Amino acid sequence: MKHKALRFGKGFNVVLGNRRSQAAQMVLTPGESEGSSQNRHRGSDQWLLVIRGTGIAIVNGRRYRLAPAALFLIEHGDRHEIRNDGDQNLVTLNFYVPPGYSSDGNELPAGKPAEG
Repeated sequence: MKHKALRFGKGFNVVLGNRRSQAAQMVLTPGESEGSSQNRHRGSDQWLLVIRGTGIAIVNGRRYRLAPAALFLIEHGDRHEIRNDGDQNLVTLNFYVPPGYSSDGNELPAGKPAEG
């Protein structure tokens, strides 16, 4: 069993995980974005839950509204960008199955396990 109290600082931070899944928190300030039209996870699905704030998710060229309690499944290979278009921080909790990042936040190549 693992657990952690989340603090939701700035940016993207891996917070907890094992060899099969991973959690990360992301905080984007107003006007900030993460990803691009070419950004994709080759080896993991991403579940994104909006905790606070508003924004836009652009997935495979389609735009989706982000608001508190919205839940998205961004499948591996989907090209995506997350934008904060609001006037407060956009706060999300993200789950990657299997893990998509090393503990220091670098993206893992497809098929490579995360450290336990």
